[in-house]
Amino acid sequence: MIVTLPDQQLLEALTAHTPADQLGVELRIWDWNSPVRDVLGDEADDVAATVVPYFRPAPAWRSLADLPGLRLVQAQSAGYDNLLHIVPDGVALANARGVHEASTAELAVGLMLAAQRELPRWARERRWQSASTRALADSRVLIVGTGAIGEAIRARLAPFEVEITRVATTARDDEHGHIHGIDELPQLLPHADIVVLIVPLTDATRGLIGTEELALMPDDALLVNMARGPVVDTDAITAEVVAGRLRMASDVFDPEPLPDDYPLWQADNAFISPHIGGNTTAMRPRMVRLLAEQLPRLTDGREFMFVVKS
Repeated sequence: MIVTLPDQQLLEALTAHTPADQLGVELRIWDWNSPVRDVLGDEADDVAATVVPYFRPAPAWRSLADLPGLRLVQAQSAGYDNLLHIVPDGVALANARGVHEASTAELAVGLMLAAQRELPRWARERRWQSASTRALADSRVLIVGTGAIGEAIRARLAPFEVEITRVATTARDDEHGHIHGIDELPQLLPHADIVVLIVPLTDATRGLIGTEELALMPDDALLVNMARGPVVDTDAITAEVVAGRLRMASDVFDPEPLPDDYPLWQADNAFISPHIGGNTTAMRPRMVRLLAEQLPRLTDGREFMFVVKS
């Protein structure tokens, strides 16, 4: 039984953590840049699982039809909307839950702090000038999305003495208090100083924040997008930010990469990071631990972890 990994570095890190004989599978390298049979030949018949490359540009995802024994496609990302269309029926797709929560949450908080305290301004101006800035403390923060990353953001924001309101698909209560339903968003937006988006990209969330929703946000409010670019209407948020009415701090955009001449690059109220939320030194060790737990399940009969499609 064979599992393909996208690069030699991941293979070496995985086998250093857990010897191959303990994983119960054979490991091969397939980077998805060439047809799998060009790389593995007849061994492609024995591939039971493949690990997807992480954020490596490619003209198109390779077809998986040449892997007749495929049972599992393992993503290295938390998001998986770009993989749903390539996973054959009957094959499990698992995301990398537990790998990116901490890094993405710390970037979300970092973007909020940078925007509130105007940190890029001081780096840009390089001169001593006393000024009063917005505080994160006492801000009203609306977190839209209560999955694992949304919870990680909530937990990291709690010590900053902010007022947190949470939104999910449906209203409910948990150990941290009440969670509002997404249908309540129009009533909640006018009372938020900071709106954080951390939802998966689905038909329901595409364009979730558009012209009408942005118009409901108070003047000078901050929109933080840690979800996917298409969750926000790019033209609508650009108009608000360039006009100076709203601010944004975003790690994701539509399109990506954001064109060099796009107006947001020159907007003082825009804080941009190039989709680096989970791409930190914490990623590979956590991904290795996930694979060390996931891959033996191919042979020992246990269910796969973090399956998002089967």
